[in-house]
Amino acid sequence: MRFNTPRLRNVAGMATGISLLALSSAWAADVTVWCWAPEFNGAAMNEAIARYTAAHPGDTITVVDFAKGDLETKLQTQLASGTTEGLPDIVLIEDYGAQKYLLSFPGAFEPLTDKIDYSQFADYKVSLATVDGQTYSLPFDSGVTGLFYRSDLLAEAGYDSAALQDITWEQMMEIGLAVKAKTGKPMFSMDQADAGTMRMMLQSAGSWYFNDDGSANIVGNPVFKASLETWVKMLQTPDLYKAVSGWGDYTGAFNNGDVAGVYTGVWMTGGIKGNNMSGKWGVAPLPKLSNVEGAGHASNLGGSSWYVLSSGPAKDTAIDFLKTIWAGDADFYQKILVGQGAFGAYLPAREGEAYSATDEYFGGEAVWANFSTWQAAIPGVNYGIFTNEVDAAIVAQIPALVAGGSIDEAIAAIDAQVAQQIQ
Repeated sequence: MRFNTPRLRNVAGMATGISLLALSSAWAADVTVWCWAPEFNGAAMNEAIARYTAAHPGDTITVVDFAKGDLETKLQTQLASGTTEGLPDIVLIEDYGAQKYLLSFPGAFEPLTDKIDYSQFADYKVSLATVDGQTYSLPFDSGVTGLFYRSDLLAEAGYDSAALQDITWEQMMEIGLAVKAKTGKPMFSMDQADAGTMRMMLQSAGSWYFNDDGSANIVGNPVFKASLETWVKMLQTPDLYKAVSGWGDYTGAFNNGDVAGVYTGVWMTGGIKGNNMSGKWGVAPLPKLSNVEGAGHASNLGGSSWYVLSSGPAKDTAIDFLKTIWAGDADFYQKILVGQGAFGAYLPAREGEAYSATDEYFGGEAVWANFSTWQAAIPGVNYGIFTNEVDAAIVAQIPALVAGGSIDEAIAAIDAQVAQQIQ
C-alpha cells in the first residue's frame, strides 16, 4: 500500500469491520499527467492508465492535454517562479529540452535511478536524461531514423532495396538524381529553415553541438563540418529535392506523391501509411557520412520522455505507475505500437509479435524489427540546453552557403552567434 499523504482521501467514521476495498479507497492517490498530442501521447498514456488502474482501482490518474508550446511555457514559467502548487505529478518533455530543464531547475524533478532498470531501455535515451550520475526520465517514444522510399519509383530507375543498404549520402544523391531522370520525381522534399538534417547527421556519428561539459562543439568539430558540407551539397543540387517551406509543405510532398522518399523519424510511419499506397513503400537505413570516423547509419530525430515532479503530491504512486507499466509491461508496448504507431524505447518489447511482424504496406518487410535494430545502435550524445539556438544560427547561414559561401566562415559565424546567445 502506498501512502501519498498530501492527497489522502479522508473517510470519516471508519468502522472496525471496514472492507479492504474501502480502506484502499481511503488511502488512494490522484495522479495528474501533463502532455500534448492526445491522439498519440495522450492515447498511449490512457492505455497505460487503464492497465494500471485495473489492478489499483482506488487510484485515479488524469491526463491534462495541452498544445506542446503551451505546456512548455506553463512548465517553464511555473518552475521559474518557484511556485509548485498546480504542477502535475508527471509531465512529458521533449528529449531535446531535457537537459535544459534538468540543469536550469535542479531539484525540480525526481531522480529515478534507483527505481527504474535502465538497462532495459535504449542507451541514448537514458544518457540524455542523466545529470551528475542521476537519471530522471522514464524513456518513452524513440525518434530512431530511417530512409522511407517509394519502392515502385526506385524500381523504375533500376534500384531495389539492396541498393540502399550501407550507402553514403553522396551515393544517395546519385540514386536520387537517377530517380529524377527516370521518373521526373525528385527524391526528397527539403526545407532550408529546418535543421533536422544536421541533427540526424551529427548524431549518426556520435557528435552534437555541445561537448559533455556543455561547451560548444562547433569550431574544430570535423563531424559538424562534414554534416554542414553534406547538407549544403544536397541543397545545392536542385534536381535532388523539392524545395518546401513549413511542415505542411514538407509532409504534403511525399503524402501527395510529389517526391520519392523522406528521411526522418520512425514516428512518420503512421502518416506514410495513411496514403493508400500499400506495397509501394520501403524503409532502409539512414545513409551515413563519408570519410568521418565512427559514422554509422543509426540516428535519432525527436522523441520525448516522462518526468516525475519532486513536488508532486502523488509522486510515489506516479513512480510506481511508471515502473509497473512503462518499465515493466512489454505487452503494453505492443498495444501502443499497433494502436498509435508509438515506437517505444523499452527494449524487451522488441521480442513481441507486433515488433517482429511483417508489413505488406512496406513490401512485406519487418519494419519494426529493423527500427528496433537501428535504435539499439544510436549513439548517445549530450543535447545540451541550447539546441534550438544553434539550429537558428545554422539556418541563418544556409542561404549564403547554398549560394557558394565559405563553410569555414559560416562555422565561425555560427560559433560566434552561439557564444553570444549562451552567455
